[in-house]
Order: sequence, then C-alpha cells, then structure tokens
Amino acid sequence: MDARENILLIRLKSIGDILFTLPAVHAVREGFPDARLHFLVSKEHAPLLRGFSEVDEIIPLDRAVFHSKNPLAICAGAFDLMRRLRREHFSMAIDFQGYGETAFLSWWSGAPERWGSVYRPARAWAYTRSGRRDGKIHPAEWNLSLLRQCGLKIGGVRNEFILPGGALKEAKHFFAANHLDMAGKTLFLQPFTSSPHKNWPLENFLALARHFHSQGVQVIFGGGPAERAALEPARAAGFAVSAGAPLLVTAGLMKLSTLVAGGDTGLLHLAVAMGRRVVMLMASAAPGKSHPFQHADWTITPPPGKTVLEISAAGVIASCERAFAEKM
Repeated sequence: MDARENILLIRLKSIGDILFTLPAVHAVREGFPDARLHFLVSKEHAPLLRGFSEVDEIIPLDRAVFHSKNPLAICAGAFDLMRRLRREHFSMAIDFQGYGETAFLSWWSGAPERWGSVYRPARAWAYTRSGRRDGKIHPAEWNLSLLRQCGLKIGGVRNEFILPGGALKEAKHFFAANHLDMAGKTLFLQPFTSSPHKNWPLENFLALARHFHSQGVQVIFGGGPAERAALEPARAAGFAVSAGAPLLVTAGLMKLSTLVAGGDTGLLHLAVAMGRRVVMLMASAAPGKSHPFQHADWTITPPPGKTVLEISAAGVIASCERAFAEKM
C-alpha cells in the first residue's frame, strides 16, 4: 500500500481499552511513517486522544445519538458518519475492538486493506486480514499481536502518552490553589473504579492517606463528577480532592505526583503511559488481566480465593513505601 495514504484506527471505548491501543498506534506510525492516522472513538473519550501524539485526526462518534430513540437523529448521525468515512478514502482500516458495529464501520470505510480483532467467526467477513482474540495475554499485547498477525513488523514497544501543555498548566493551578508544593512528595489516590466489585474500601484509602501525610507526603484524592459526594470524607479530613476535574487535568495531577495508587481503572493505566510509578489493587494477576502494562509487579492482589476487599492496608502501605523508595 502507499504509506502516504490514510489509515483509520478504531477503538470506541473505554479509557483503559483505548490506552491499550497506544503501543499499537506507535507501531503503526513506525511501520507507516508518512501515513495520516485517523482514530474513530466515542465522543466522550475523544479528549484522551489528544495525548496520542502520532494520531493526526480524531473522529468522534456521538453514541448518545444512537441511543436517543429519535429515528431522525439516528439516521442523520449514521449518514454523517458513513459519509465522512467514505470521503476520507482510507487505504487501510484497523479495528482494535472487533464488535459488530466496528466490524461494519471497518468494512463501510471502503479501505481495501482491513485488519481486525475477531471475537466471533461470523464477523471475519468484514476484514481482509484478522486475528483471533487471545484472552491469555495483556490487552495491549493483544493489539500488538493483531498487527503482527496481519503482517506488520514491530521493533521496540513504546507506551508513551504525551500530556498537552494546557492540561499540565491547569494541574499546576490546582496545586497552587490547594497549597501543594510541586517539588514535594505527592501521593495521588484513585479510590473508585467503574465496577464496584473492584473497589477497595474508601476508609482504607483514608488510612493510607493519613499514614503518608504523617510522614510529610502530600495527598490528592481523584475521582469523577459522580464521586464528589462519596469523597466528602476525604475533603473533611483535610485532603485535596480533584473529583470532577476534566480527564486531562486529572492526568496532569498524576503527572505531577510522585506515586499513583488505586484500583484497576483507566486512570492508573494512563498514569503508567505517562511514566508514573503506580500501585494497582486488583482481584487477580492471572494472565490476560489488565495489569500495568510492562509492569505486572506493580500490582497488589488478595490471597487466592479472596476479593479486593481483603487486601490488607498494611500490605498496600508497604508496597507504596517500596514504590516511594524507588523514586528517591
């Protein structure tokens, strides 16, 4: 193919899964250095792609329109998207998601070369080359494996998220407004995940915060807009709380922090891609789980047969102390 033509990359959601395509995006850019890379992603996650430095254009898909039950809006949205995909004259489409809708969009793009992750054999028709999903390897490794199976030679593996300068500036403003020293040792805590069963109790995070605060460590509690009320105990205890900050500003706060700790959530994977040291609490470290990419040893798991709830606070404190020691 002509490497100067357009390549369409597809992964609609979610934060963690989109981040797991980042090493593959680096590999595509290495393989096609002169190509123009477009990334089709759900509108709510489009800001995240601003840190994918090798993506030239973001195509946001407003999925809310398709869930609106408004036939006119649905038809108009579908027509606009399909017209745009055809207008770009893509020479290749790479579908990292492999769902029915993304398989269709890969095919509809009209790209003569279409690579895709196949979850169900019935969807293989949409692709000219495909790979079967391997649930025994890390999702980021799977995306790289897909490229290899489709014929792309990959050299060194990179996982580098470039934070936009404006987001870092806003994060510095947060530090100043909360009387935090950017040169000081800082612990960023992300207590909540998208799945309650993956959450460690907030009171344990508060105990962790108090322990390190007593040693002179600054503590920030992060969270989404819906978690402001749940984090009131942290605010009442005198800790800085950034719940509700825009995604990239939160990324900036993690970038300025010494250590990031929390559950298996997209924000911690984002911290890893920015070169931050993390401590991730997970139910299991079994093969195929989304542990910190290239750093499986940064996880803490409960005893066999137990849940995240049964990870001891003492064990997490010890892991964080080791991580801080690494950063000294």
